Amino acid sequence: MEVKKKTSSQKTILFFGNSITAGFGIDKEKAFVGLIKSRIDSLGLGYEVINGGLSGETTASGLNRIDWFLEEKPDIFVLELGANDGLRGIKLSETKKNLEGIIESVREKYPDTKIILAGMQIPPNMGKEYTSTFKTIFPQIAEEKEVTLIPFLLDGVAGNPDLNQDDGIHPNIEGHQIIAQTVWEYLQPLL
Repeated sequence: MEVKKKTSSQKTILFFGNSITAGFGIDKEKAFVGLIKSRIDSLGLGYEVINGGLSGETTASGLNRIDWFLEEKPDIFVLELGANDGLRGIKLSETKKNLEGIIESVREKYPDTKIILAGMQIPPNMGKEYTSTFKTIFPQIAEEKEVTLIPFLLDGVAGNPDLNQDDGIHPNIEGHQIIAQTVWEYLQPLL
């Protein structure tokens, strides 16, 4: 496999997230990041797309590994973390602090990078109060940090058995097609 060197005129989009970004259970090209890469390439937009997704990633582990991904400047940074925190019942103040820390790390090193935060929701396993408060973290951060918000990354996909793998959590190919369109709506104006 040939590794393409980034040209000085080429810009970069870094998707930084968990198993949804990584495309758990399906071919990487058919996951939403791969679909967006194909669309960008077909439009000749001159962006390198980097998939920084890692299955099982929490906001704490994301905060610990962000510096490694910031060796080169991302022109656009898409942050998709938090779902695993919610599914594990991690303190909401910790999740918020970690997401803010990741955004601050990007801003500190590359103030011109455009940041998109993917909002997430979780099933009510942790109780109604935790679930509803979890949902509000993402709009709060987006407003406070002045970043673009995708209100709910899995809009139209979550809870639909036809759009998810057998585990009921990870989107299937059709689910990723919907996610790619959702992300594109917020990404395209920044390109």
